[in-house]
Amino acid sequence: MDTIFAEATPPGRGGVSVIRISGLQSKEALESLAGAIPEARKTYLRGLRDGDDLIDRALVIRFEKGESFTGEDVAELHLHGAPVIVQRLEAALVSFGLRRAEAGEFTRRAFLNGRIDLSEAEGLADLLAAETESQRKLAMRAAEGEVGRLTETLRQSLIRAGALVEASIDFADEDVPEDIPAEVFTLIDTVQTELRRILHQFPATERLRQGYEVAIIGPPNAGKSTLLNYIAKREVALVSDIAGTTRDILELRVDLRGLSVTFLDTAGLRESQDPVETMGVERAVRRARDADLRIHLSPNGVPQFDVADGDLVVRSKSDLSNDAEGISAHSGQGVENLLNKIYAFLRGKAADSGIVSHKRQAEAISRAIDSLDRSKSGLPELAAENIRLAIRELSAMVGRIDAEDYLDEIFSSFCIGK
Repeated sequence: MDTIFAEATPPGRGGVSVIRISGLQSKEALESLAGAIPEARKTYLRGLRDGDDLIDRALVIRFEKGESFTGEDVAELHLHGAPVIVQRLEAALVSFGLRRAEAGEFTRRAFLNGRIDLSEAEGLADLLAAETESQRKLAMRAAEGEVGRLTETLRQSLIRAGALVEASIDFADEDVPEDIPAEVFTLIDTVQTELRRILHQFPATERLRQGYEVAIIGPPNAGKSTLLNYIAKREVALVSDIAGTTRDILELRVDLRGLSVTFLDTAGLRESQDPVETMGVERAVRRARDADLRIHLSPNGVPQFDVADGDLVVRSKSDLSNDAEGISAHSGQGVENLLNKIYAFLRGKAADSGIVSHKRQAEAISRAIDSLDRSKSGLPELAAENIRLAIRELSAMVGRIDAEDYLDEIFSSFCIGK
C-alpha cells in the first residue's frame, strides 16, 4: 500500500501547520528529512532538509505500526504555519516517492487496519460536521465506540442462542436438556426488544444529527421575513410592504441552545395570478408539511394552514396593536418567549433520541429483527439459519462484513488529511 501524506491542519497562514505521513516509508521519509528519530511517540526539534536546503525547523514525532491512528507507521511534522513552507515540504515528500492522500484516506486506513469500526468512522465524520453541542455529543458517543459495544453485546446473546439451537440439532438423539429451547427464545426476545427500542429511537436520533426545521408560514405581509431577520440578527430576507415579495424559501440555520435548527421563511399563503408566486406558495406548503414545527404567523392570529400538534399560532406586529400576547419582530417583544417555546418543543423530540443515527445502521437493525421473527417458527435448522442472518446484520452495522459498498460514500465526506 502506498505511503501517503497530507496537511492535517486547515490550509493557509497560521501558527502551526501539521503534515501527517502514513505507510511503510513513513520512518524512512522522516529520517531522510530530519535525521535519526530514535524513540517513537516522543517529540524532537529538528531541522528539515531536502539535500542541502533547510526547509524549516520543526517538531517531529513518529508512531510505530499498531500504535498509531491508522495502524501503520506514521510520522507527523509540526511546521511554522506558512503555505510556502508546506508547499516546499510536500514537494520533497513527492520526490521521495510518497503520494498525496485522498479525502478520508487516513480514517479509511484506520478502519481497514482494525483500529476503528465503521460506526466509529461514521461518528468521526459526524463529529467533523457537527455545528451544535447536541450534535457534538451524539457524534462523540458513536466515535468512542458506543454503537460497536452495544452491537457486540447483542451479537454475543445471539451467538449463544445459535449455539444452543445447533446443539439441539447435532445431539437430537442424545440427552439434551429440555430447557434449551426456552433459553433460546428468551435470548431472542431480549435481543429483539432492545433492537426494536433502538429502531424506535432512530427517527429522533437522525433528526438530531441532521438538524430540525421550523417553518414560518402565514399570509403576505405577516412579518415572516422580519422575524427571520430578527432571529438572524442580520438582514437575511428582503422585507417590503409589497405582497408576494418572498417567492422562494429562505433558510436560516442557527444554533438554538445546542440544537441545530433551520428556520424557513416561506412565501405568503394566498391565491395569485402570478405563476411564479403560485409556485412559491405550493413549495411553501410542501416544506411546511415536512417541517418538524410550524409557526403560524399573522396579524390577526388566525392560521391559514392546518395546525398540527405542537404548532405555534402567533399574532404578529404587536407594536402596532399594543397586543401583549403577540410578538413584534421590530421591537423584539415576545420573540424570546417564542424561541423558548420552539426550543422546549424540539428538546422534547430530542429526548426520544438514542445512539443509532444513520439509515444504513437502522436498515441493518430492521433486517435483523425480521430474521429473528422468522427464527421463532419452523424447523430448528431454519431457526439456526435465521439467527445466523441476524448476527450477520449486526456485524454489518459495524463493518465487520459487507462494508465495501459504503466505504466510498462514508469517507468521501472527510476532508483531506483526516
